[in-house]
Amino acid sequence: MASKDQDRVQTPEQIAKANRQRVAAADGALAMVEVAKNDIAIRKNMARLRELRLAKEAEAPDPEAIANAKPKKAKAAKRPKSL
Repeated sequence: MASKDQDRVQTPEQIAKANRQRVAAADGALAMVEVAKNDIAIRKNMARLRELRLAKEAEAPDPEAIANAKPKKAKAAKRPKSL
C-alpha cells in the first residue's frame, strides 16, 4: 500500500522551499567546517605566540633585581675651557 505522502503531489512552491532548505543545510555544514578550521588556526597561533612570549620573558632580567639595583649617578657635563 502506498502512504498518503507518496500520493500527494507537491506544488512548485513546496519544491522550491524544500530545495532552499536543502541548500541552506549544506551551506550551514560547510560554514561549520570552516569555523572549526579557523578555530584550530587561531589556537595554533596563540600557542606559538605564548611560546615566544615565555621565551622572551625567560631571557629578560629579573625585574626585582633591576628595582633593587643602585641607580647610577649622572656625570656632570664638561664645560669647554674659556680663553
